[in-house]
Amino acid sequence: MSTEPLETTRAIFAETVAAHQRFAAQRLDQIVIAAEAICRAVMTGRKVLAFGNGGSASDAEHLVAELVGRFEGERQPLPGIALTADSSVLTAIGNDYGYERVFIRQVEALGCEGDVAFGISTSGRSPNVEVALAAAKARGMVTIAMTGRDGGKMGADADIHLNVAEPATPRVQEVHRTIMHAICSLIDRTIRAEPMIQR
Repeated sequence: MSTEPLETTRAIFAETVAAHQRFAAQRLDQIVIAAEAICRAVMTGRKVLAFGNGGSASDAEHLVAELVGRFEGERQPLPGIALTADSSVLTAIGNDYGYERVFIRQVEALGCEGDVAFGISTSGRSPNVEVALAAAKARGMVTIAMTGRDGGKMGADADIHLNVAEPATPRVQEVHRTIMHAICSLIDRTIRAEPMIQR
């Protein structure tokens, strides 16, 4: 049997471990800052709006599922909305206003000062994510950009930038998932230790 498939698989695992190590060596503080920002928001009656395209859309929905449901332990549900999840809203906005506005329109409808906008793009150059984050910032929301490569304008303009500076999209997505889990773990610890303001 050829050893090529095994070597290819080994190389994939080595690459993702190395990508995690590079991020951990330089940017762990941004995870803590992001978790603190989300905690401040949800503990004072605010919410998280998460959005992205493709695999990043599923990451946005995954993050919200962990907030509204639970992560590692029991705690009260936390307010989060994935702007990627309502097909009727997405297709209506896309049809009437263009795909670039599928998230900004929802930010304008649902976002309030003090909320968190969590935009995800493996390139940092997704126009619909970029304009939605800019609109969120103009409304007084805290903006978190989780990006890959150099993060683009989206990362540069965000209040908090979680940048995985890797060229390969699969490696970026793998580290993004770990970042989200680390954020959720920190949120769980804080929420279980401190009371929330009831809305």
